[in-house]
Amino acid sequence: MNQILDGHPPDAPQFTDKQGQYLAFIWAYMQVNRQPPAERDMQRYFGVTPPSVHQMVLTLERLGLIRRQPGVARSIELLIDHNSLPPLQSIQPVISSVQRY
Repeated sequence: MNQILDGHPPDAPQFTDKQGQYLAFIWAYMQVNRQPPAERDMQRYFGVTPPSVHQMVLTLERLGLIRRQPGVARSIELLIDHNSLPPLQSIQPVISSVQRY
C-alpha cells in the first residue's frame, strides 16, 4: 500500500521549518550569486551567531541534505531538489527598546 505519511510523499526530504529556511536561503543565494553562500552570509541574513550557523550546516550535512568539501570555502552543495524547499521567508528586523542616537 502506497500511503503518504504526515502529508509528505514517501521520498520527500524531511527537515524542520528552520532547516528548510536555511536550505531555501542556500538555493536562493546560489541563484543570485552563482556561488554557494559562506557561513558569514547565512549569519548576516538570519541574524544569528557564527556557532549557530556552523551547527546548522553540520546538521544539514549530517542529515544528507547538503554536502561540503572539507577545507574549501563556499563549497556547499544542495543534495535535494529545490522544488521540495519551502519559500524563503523574509527576516523580520529585531525591534529593540534601546534608543540609538
